[in-house]
Amino acid sequence: MDAKLAVIGLGSIGSMALWQASKLTDSVVGFEAATPAHGRSAVGGDTRLFRMIYTGNPGFYPIMERSRSLWAELEADTGQEILTPTGGLSIGTENGSYITSVLETTRVTGADFELLSHDDLAERYPQHNLHPDDVAVYDPRAGVLRTDRAVCAAIAAAKANGATVHQNTPVDSITETEDGVVVTSGDRTWTFEKVIVAAGGWAQRLMPDYLKAAVETKRLILTWFVAEDGAQFSPENFTTFSRVYDNRSMYGAPAVDGVTVKATLDGRGRPTPNPDSVPRDLTPEEIAETTETVTEFLPGLIPTIVRSDAFPELYTQDKSPLIGWMEENSRVYCAAGFNGGGFKMATGYGHIAAHEALGTQTFEGLDFVRPGRFTTTQPTPSAAAAQ
Repeated sequence: MDAKLAVIGLGSIGSMALWQASKLTDSVVGFEAATPAHGRSAVGGDTRLFRMIYTGNPGFYPIMERSRSLWAELEADTGQEILTPTGGLSIGTENGSYITSVLETTRVTGADFELLSHDDLAERYPQHNLHPDDVAVYDPRAGVLRTDRAVCAAIAAAKANGATVHQNTPVDSITETEDGVVVTSGDRTWTFEKVIVAAGGWAQRLMPDYLKAAVETKRLILTWFVAEDGAQFSPENFTTFSRVYDNRSMYGAPAVDGVTVKATLDGRGRPTPNPDSVPRDLTPEEIAETTETVTEFLPGLIPTIVRSDAFPELYTQDKSPLIGWMEENSRVYCAAGFNGGGFKMATGYGHIAAHEALGTQTFEGLDFVRPGRFTTTQPTPSAAAAQ
């Protein structure tokens, strides 16, 4: 054995799994196809939103709670500011489907929130051009995550704990044997007791056939604008936001660099057959819809895209991630398929993956993210993992 555990892919989730695993053992190795936080991975784009208020399965809430604590732990371990508190807004039509869904999930989870009327929202956050029937749900625990800084900090912390990192080492295959898992890159091989696959849009290549059929790589875009008054959109004065009105939807973050505001169309991912060749340039239609939406929602931004990019991400059929053993009695653990929304919970997902892969803890209440939901038989840890 070369080590107890390998983590394939050191991006959003893999970097955190490596860091968490390094707290449990110094016998852990990370593989990164390029370099940490490289510009073509789903880590790209400087920032991601952190929030405790959302729509969807309430089962994510405990992972969010754990993630928030672990972001603070990563900051303490590394001395880096990673999560900047700003508060957050979910803006939509009063009694409309979006706000109704946000409130339903929030009341089930018990998350702290404040319901802002149209007038309250207009007074506190005048940056938003509101429709007469707009209201908002305010999340006091939301903020902005620095993605590049977070990934690099986690990897550095893992190495300080004794982890080994191979960068510029793309993994070609993983093969399970009676004794372990053989990882191949070019003409080199290593053997590990267990392997975590956390390769984002590239993870599909390393999955069994039943999972390959259940996932799809999509292209996500990000866009930035310059504010006419930068101070108005600073983290002190402007929160993260997610906004839906009729057929328009957008999310964004304040100007953490003091200049540019992230404001991006939501839910516009489209299939891309190859994560290595995602078109980076926006289409004329994407540019038009983005600038029209910004003009309508945020008139304080100059309606010209000053920066844009596109990244690959892995989506599942049911829009829930894949966290768990690939197959029955497998030694390969999956941490992929986060549908464009995984970074806020990356530390929590990394914690779960590291502990379960090393057999130190099993987490209950996660049936909705287990890969086995796409088969008739739920995968279970191998006998060695349970010891």
